[in-house]
Amino acid sequence: MLKIKLFHTNLISIIILVIIFLNVAGNIRAQSPDNLRVEPPFWWAEMQHPQMQLLVHGKNIAMLKAEINYPGITLQEQISVENPNYLFLKLFLDKNLKPGTFEIILTSKGKKVHSYRYEIKQRQQGSANRTGFTPADVIYLLMPDRFSNGDISNDNMPGMIEQADRTNPSGRHGGDIAGIRKHLDYFNDLGVTSLWINPLLENNNKAYTYHGYAITDFYKVDPRYGTNADYIELVKEAHQKGLKVIMDMVFNHCGINHWFINDLPMKNWIHQFPEFTRSNFRAESLTDIYASESDRSRMLQGWFDTNMPDLDQRNPLLSEYLIQNSIWWVEYAGLDGIRLDTQPYPYKEMTAEFTRRIFLEYPNFNMVGEAWLQKESMTAYYQKDAIVGDGYNSGMPVVTDFPLYNAMTKAFTENEGWSEGMARLYYVLAQDFLYANPYYTLTFLDNHDLNRYFNSIGNDIKALKMALTFLLTTRGIPMIYYGTELLMDGQEHKGHGEIRKDFPGGWPGDSVNAFSRQGRNNEQNEIFDYLQKLLKWRKGNLAVSEGKLKHFIPEDGIYVYFRTAGEQTVMVVINRNEQAKAVKMDRFKECTNGYTSVLDVLYGRILTISSELNIPARTAGIYELKK
Repeated sequence: MLKIKLFHTNLISIIILVIIFLNVAGNIRAQSPDNLRVEPPFWWAEMQHPQMQLLVHGKNIAMLKAEINYPGITLQEQISVENPNYLFLKLFLDKNLKPGTFEIILTSKGKKVHSYRYEIKQRQQGSANRTGFTPADVIYLLMPDRFSNGDISNDNMPGMIEQADRTNPSGRHGGDIAGIRKHLDYFNDLGVTSLWINPLLENNNKAYTYHGYAITDFYKVDPRYGTNADYIELVKEAHQKGLKVIMDMVFNHCGINHWFINDLPMKNWIHQFPEFTRSNFRAESLTDIYASESDRSRMLQGWFDTNMPDLDQRNPLLSEYLIQNSIWWVEYAGLDGIRLDTQPYPYKEMTAEFTRRIFLEYPNFNMVGEAWLQKESMTAYYQKDAIVGDGYNSGMPVVTDFPLYNAMTKAFTENEGWSEGMARLYYVLAQDFLYANPYYTLTFLDNHDLNRYFNSIGNDIKALKMALTFLLTTRGIPMIYYGTELLMDGQEHKGHGEIRKDFPGGWPGDSVNAFSRQGRNNEQNEIFDYLQKLLKWRKGNLAVSEGKLKHFIPEDGIYVYFRTAGEQTVMVVINRNEQAKAVKMDRFKECTNGYTSVLDVLYGRILTISSELNIPARTAGIYELKK
């Protein structure tokens, strides 16, 4: 077992501080700003929250006195912690604060020891009023290391431990920001409207750094992806093409080689054990009123892995550090949304404060929390305004709908039964009363942690078409995992590399270029065209993007539901049977009264509403009702 020995005992720390105090005048000499790390690296005027915390890191600075002289900024508190290499400065920012630069001066007995130039920037016009993603959007999830390598010169960079090795399914393959920028037109051609990009921040660890979730610098893009400036340009170019950008945020853990893990500010900055202790991953214990404290503690405090120290968000200095980091990236990069990794795993009080602070600055913004839970009630608990017995309110507008995902993995391929087949979809949606807003759930067929959906349904193209139709017409905010349009296959238990394969054509010299029609085979073009038609139709249809859902209990392998917004009504019919079915329309008259015909969206034909509607075997039909 791995011994966790990341910090000295409190006694040793106290002795060190005393020694520093006694010798500070004689032993500390003025040093250059390069010897200090200050985070956030800059901030903005006109923010709504009037306080700011600066983390200052430098050799033996704990006993120095900080001085700031700038109109509109008051140094309210200077906090020294267990580690003498840290100071935390609490600042008050006046509402009349103007952009500019000032010095943070650290002195000993009136003598300057450190001086650091800090900048307050001007916020971009309209920044506070940005609009986040909504149910009108379709999100495309991509893993940057596996999507496209647009700049081979940054595959291996000085100071980065892991080198590129495309032959290793678990290694770095070289995909980068330049590759994403190169293919922005591809997303428009497909018809998606938003990009969720797995973490781009530095992951400077020995191995498994490509996924991005073991961050070693919260303020720096990994140089193997590009630079901070490259990321800013990506967001700008995406916006110019009508695409929104969602950034992954990680609060639960960081990478073992993060600079502050190598020099912990405080012992309770992370969860520590006598021996390595892994989380039990039982998030259900957090809402279970009968759960033991040991189970809850193991869930919250155990590590994800030996290379991912578990952060303790009960530490108010750490909590503020993480919250400010998120706000910094939203403002700096011009983001349209946040996806919060592993929402239940950080302490829930910190998550609630995080959402409050985000929406204080950006009232029309949006965020989705990854609540990987099996039951509807437990998922709903983590959504904003959920009615729960303990009174908790996460403030998180959108949660991931894993219960619906579980239903969709079986609904389109298994035999029909009382609670099987189409009934699985019905039973999940019938529990939507548990959500404060079921239309603000993130729906998906798979993602970067799950079996590829095409694999889950036995490589059944007809089942995939039915599933895509359902995903893009039912309630919620749909998400498509990259490669679904190419029939990508893979099983999670064979290794995450199997479900995170390279996008064909994303690398110089690839024998196949699936970004082009010519580079896709017939089956791939069949599903690409089908998905493209659905996505482009969905963009202009208010009934699907904004409309209320009404569904009818599945009967005889037929599931029928309607989406209605104002004068627009869409009818969706899914026939799971191996033979065509004649659907009797009289059952649905509460939704069809006043309409005389329908437009068959997929085939472009007008049909008269009569007593029956013929639905081909194993297909999903979409019909716009016409008067």
